[in-house]
Amino acid sequence: MPVPAGRSSVLNRRAVAAVCLLPFAANAQQSPQGFLQAIYEPYLKRDFKGQPYTEAARFFAPDLARAIERDMRLAKQYRQPPTLDGDPFVDAQEWQISDLVVRASGSSDSATGVVSFANFGKPKRLAVDLVRTPAGWRIADIAGSSGSLRMLYKVKSP
Repeated sequence: MPVPAGRSSVLNRRAVAAVCLLPFAANAQQSPQGFLQAIYEPYLKRDFKGQPYTEAARFFAPDLARAIERDMRLAKQYRQPPTLDGDPFVDAQEWQISDLVVRASGSSDSATGVVSFANFGKPKRLAVDLVRTPAGWRIADIAGSSGSLRMLYKVKSP
């Protein structure tokens, strides 16, 4: 089938592009609660492989994202495992999540969240610090029983 040409095809492509960008625009306006909920709810699906935290800028504050990306780049360069040995959102290498509860509240520039769930039936609780960036809400730190991301990467708190 031939590709349409002309003014109407340009308008159709613009309409498709606008629809594709809607989730990104909505994300910038999302509440801290909505941001965390969107990260964690997919973990309830049995076959979910985890959020692509290697795309650090999608989830983390700029300084933490840079530290994660740098570590991943160096690990690949030196053919070594990265510092982060597991999924930071569930503080584990493997998971079967149930009983998820996500709560977040805060001001216009920062928020705190508590995420609790059972992983393979064992209770887990994570504290999440959030900051508003030009791209929307991002995670400034996640702390659980094994420590925090900022401590792991030796990134000073803002």
